[in-house]
Amino acid sequence: MLEDEFVDIVRKAKRGNRIDNAAIGAATGLPLEDLKAWEDGKRVPDEDAARAIARVLQLDPGKLADAAARRWEPHVALPPDVRHHPQDPHPSNGYLFFLDDGKTAALIDPAGIPANLMRAINEGPYTLRYILITHKHADHCDATADVARAYPQATIVMHKQDVAAIGDLAQIALPVVDGEELPFGDNATIRMLHTPGHTDGSACYLFRSTLFTGDTLFAGSVGGAFGNISTYRDILDSVRTKIFSLDDATVLMPGHGPPSTVAQEKAHNPFF
Repeated sequence: MLEDEFVDIVRKAKRGNRIDNAAIGAATGLPLEDLKAWEDGKRVPDEDAARAIARVLQLDPGKLADAAARRWEPHVALPPDVRHHPQDPHPSNGYLFFLDDGKTAALIDPAGIPANLMRAINEGPYTLRYILITHKHADHCDATADVARAYPQATIVMHKQDVAAIGDLAQIALPVVDGEELPFGDNATIRMLHTPGHTDGSACYLFRSTLFTGDTLFAGSVGGAFGNISTYRDILDSVRTKIFSLDDATVLMPGHGPPSTVAQEKAHNPFF
């Protein structure tokens, strides 16, 4: 099931473009009562209406019409070197990925009930090398202190523009920069991509052919723009220039919703 439906996509685009229903109605001739009903999820627009709304919001008309009709969702298998775990009580995704030895691992976004994270790590059992944080929101980092206390050998990695969210641990976090590669085992690396827009310090982490996108990119959507200095345009540019420049077969593991690939997002994401 996709994280964002038609109504979520439209709300994000309206907010990002600073366009309200009155402006959409004036540009398209669509009745305000219909726009309100669609936005409230009470009804869905037909093909022509969805395409008209998309053109005003600078979205792809065909892809938005597909989203309204629920004609697409990805079906991508979890890579063999990745494990997923829910971040209860948050509705966010957590991941562990590991080396060929099956013992050395990195954790993406320590959040939720700490005992659940410990269980996921200990089931390996893994030696935790990195704690990688995609951004500052609590549903992605509120268990950082507990995980760091349990695995003191693990290096915390977080962009400097978001690192204040983890309190005193910010002083020991590794302040990686865009494009920097972290050594991981003898023959692997992890590359950080700075993708501002959702937050100023939003980051994605590339391991082999898998990219952990946090809330920068979801299957069929993007995260909301909540940066202090970065903007809606920044999040779109981050996806176009950083994520879409990767190989089409790259598997995308988002902070919410199902996995996708670069190729599928190019083909189906209404924002592009």
